[in-house]
Amino acid sequence: MPLPAEFHEIAKRVNNWGRWGTADEIGTLNLITDAVVREAAATIRTGRRVPLAVPLRQDGVQTGMIPGRVNPLHTMIAVNFEMFGPDTVATSDDAVTMGLQAGTHWDGLAHVSHSGRIYNGRPAGSITSHGRAAFSGIDKAGPLVSRGMLLDVARARGAERLPEGHVVTPEDLDAAEELAGTRVRSGDIALVRTGQIQRYLAGEKEAYAFPSPGLSLRTPEWFHARDVAAVANDTLTFEAFPPEIEDLWMPVHALDLVEMGMLQGQNWNLEELSEACAEEGRYAFLLSAPPEPFVGGTGSPVAPVAIL
Repeated sequence: MPLPAEFHEIAKRVNNWGRWGTADEIGTLNLITDAVVREAAATIRTGRRVPLAVPLRQDGVQTGMIPGRVNPLHTMIAVNFEMFGPDTVATSDDAVTMGLQAGTHWDGLAHVSHSGRIYNGRPAGSITSHGRAAFSGIDKAGPLVSRGMLLDVARARGAERLPEGHVVTPEDLDAAEELAGTRVRSGDIALVRTGQIQRYLAGEKEAYAFPSPGLSLRTPEWFHARDVAAVANDTLTFEAFPPEIEDLWMPVHALDLVEMGMLQGQNWNLEELSEACAEEGRYAFLLSAPPEPFVGGTGSPVAPVAIL
């Protein structure tokens, strides 16, 4: 269905085009200042490190629902190869073919378009098969480190995992923020836990993908009001799937990436982090999550680490 009036009204309220100049290509990552990173580093108390990525493997997250987004095809191209002759040091090398958004990943700002535009009003036609993304490629994101904030919606709602198709609302985010005991603030990277990744970890790939809880059309305004730098969650689709408004596909992607210029991440494993935050009674931490700098990429794998 065409984008409805409700979408366009929200888009006007969260739009950041021109906020950091007409040449800007990184959107809300501008909010991660040196001061923000210093304050993020000050959250480290124990040095406990929690990995947030799912393993990259051929039997991975992808089910074939998204054409061409293949799980990693990992091959050995050399095994104990004595490159410089017999009895010399031998090397082993490997290669991989995969969708850049196949596992735990960031969606870049050029990942989606609507009404012929990507972030900052640039034409969607600036993305081409051979030239890739001419603007706002994932390589422009740079060294992505900031204060991370776990919004554990499942725990805040007293659930191990949110129900199938649950639409995460601003009220859910308020409840998670209250559980955390601290407010999400400018430059933060918000991690929204639904518990859905448990399906994948249990070997239920199809059930993980669909139906799935996810973020509501109303949540971009919540993040915009707090000047959040990026958002990631533990689902395949990021937003509720099937969509909360029948036949309106990917409106949250369009609001986050195109209108706000805010990176979003999917397939993040937040289970161990949920336990760690609950044990320590704090939900803010230093988060290191730089994307791989694929030039002109519309997304990238990431191996994020939360440091408490």
